[in-house]
Amino acid sequence: MFLHIGQEESILMKDIVAIIDIKAEKTSVYTREFLRTAAEEGFVKGEPEKPKSFVVTNNRIYLSPISASTLKKRVSDFLNL
Repeated sequence: MFLHIGQEESILMKDIVAIIDIKAEKTSVYTREFLRTAAEEGFVKGEPEKPKSFVVTNNRIYLSPISASTLKKRVSDFLNL
């Protein structure tokens, strides 16, 4: 099953490692460094003006204009079918 993360982008749910609120990047030096390094190495995809979350997969990080809580709810709703 796919998870729609905005900006005409969908990813396989089985590839998702984490869904994280973008505010974590502003409060955690480790998260900020992780995203900076991933961007420098070309692993970050998407450039929404105001990202609300990022989704970590097996081989890429996706910036999303959709909140982490909404994305998590979509995954949870699917798993509870």
